[in-house]
Amino acid sequence: MSLLLHQIVLRQAERSPSSKALGCKDQWFDYQTVSRQIRSLAAGLQKLGLMQHERVAIYLPKTPEAIFSYFGATAAGGVMVPVNPVLKAPQVFHILKDCNVRVLITNKARYQQLEAEIHQCHDLMQVILVDGDLADEDPVNNPLSDSAFVHRQSANPMNWANFLKPCAWWEPVSSIDADMAAILYTSGSTGKPKGVVLSHRNMVTGASSVAQYLGNTPEDRLLCVLPFSFDYGFSQLTTAFLVGASCYLLEYLLPGDVIKTVEKQQITGLGLVPPLWVQIADLPWPQGAGDSLRYFTNTGGAMPTATLAVLRQRFRYAKPYLMYGLTEAFRSCFLPPEQIDLRPGSMGKAIPNADVMVINELGEICGPHEPGELVHRGALVSMGYWNDPERTAERFRPAPCAIAGIPGKELAVWSGDIVRKDDDGYIYFVGRRDDMIKTSGYRVSPTEVEEVVYSSGLVAEVAAIGVPHFRLGQAIVLVVVSSSEIDEPSLVRHCQQCLPAYMVPIRVIQQTTLARNPNGKIDRKPLLEAYRRLFQDVEAPVS
Repeated sequence: MSLLLHQIVLRQAERSPSSKALGCKDQWFDYQTVSRQIRSLAAGLQKLGLMQHERVAIYLPKTPEAIFSYFGATAAGGVMVPVNPVLKAPQVFHILKDCNVRVLITNKARYQQLEAEIHQCHDLMQVILVDGDLADEDPVNNPLSDSAFVHRQSANPMNWANFLKPCAWWEPVSSIDADMAAILYTSGSTGKPKGVVLSHRNMVTGASSVAQYLGNTPEDRLLCVLPFSFDYGFSQLTTAFLVGASCYLLEYLLPGDVIKTVEKQQITGLGLVPPLWVQIADLPWPQGAGDSLRYFTNTGGAMPTATLAVLRQRFRYAKPYLMYGLTEAFRSCFLPPEQIDLRPGSMGKAIPNADVMVINELGEICGPHEPGELVHRGALVSMGYWNDPERTAERFRPAPCAIAGIPGKELAVWSGDIVRKDDDGYIYFVGRRDDMIKTSGYRVSPTEVEEVVYSSGLVAEVAAIGVPHFRLGQAIVLVVVSSSEIDEPSLVRHCQQCLPAYMVPIRVIQQTTLARNPNGKIDRKPLLEAYRRLFQDVEAPVS
């Protein structure tokens, strides 16, 4: 039976209403309570006049209100847009405007960063503050038209209590699994982040596929550390809810917080990205603190071999699962625990419900050990990029092995990652076709960083590159040209004001000129070659 995203929670509420579903700090919510909150939120959005497929942005840290909002948005027939809480105002405004967000759910602190310019978001119908004062004006009984909202310039956002006042029963919307459920923003090799449109089927099938090979059960308790704007971060929720397991929300502050929470909450499944795993492996774990873990997973980059060895020693009863994926197709492959020692460095094989191919430049399937582009087909392939047919056409193209005799051509997602297969079909990463930087588990567009640097007025030319770094995966380095000696502290401060922390460069290098390719564009390849060993001796691997 096909399920819509919110139905995975509502179904579990019918099956096991008193089972724990969601934990945060010292509070736990059972499935019945979570289901009731989702229905109330959906009713509130419908009372506001949210139409089917309209976008609801959630700009919150990991809180129960955020979870209710994600699933409540789709229950109302809308499309949820998780916004990474570490983003600064310019990045948030890009998302709100790009996908024409109609409702924004956030808190006071984040709203204050947006308030002065939020009137520019002409499609925005209502702002809801989860920590709004009860004394605020109550617009529930006075729905706003677009013009009224712009005239008020968002002076009186709706508070959470008034928004959830019992006023109307939730009316389930006639949706199908092919309808839009979410838009997740991810960086591309050029320009601003683009919105990946995911259907209900994409998200539910993804949860089912991961739960299948991880063997998730209602007895599992997953720890949510990664941001929910990251596809695998959100997957911790969907994987748990699909099987009736529970998940605990941790607003990550220090690596030690993860250790304490794993022990206190008896976590059985933990998924992180390489930079966090490196920090975790560096810390002393109390004896037996990780014994509750049944498995741990890695995605967002290669796990350092030394780090993996330490984790396997510390987590005595846990199986490691090394994964590879891209937002445009969720997960693509994983390496089973029993293959880790036999195939070091491998990304594994395709996950359930996916077909992963390696295709050469002639459009043919590569032979063993022949490098080619990883191409993913199947139910996990997303719907494309929001309002961007050109970039959608570049990345989403007909599958090379389309079934003959069937009208139409199935679309596959072409990853841009160059890989190879061994004689047994296991996949190994080789490199990228473009200039994307992978740092701290995030994909970062060098162009987006460069635009901010140019806006400082401190440089004549700049190239942002990703240099290998043991802890970060890649560190962002700026190579700049200026007519005078560069003021590095001022340039870094400007980046800190305009960019989230993971996008801020950690080194600035000044040159007299920058190499260019035959088309006259800055050529990053010589820079990458010149500075690839920049941080080689900065940190030693854990032992």
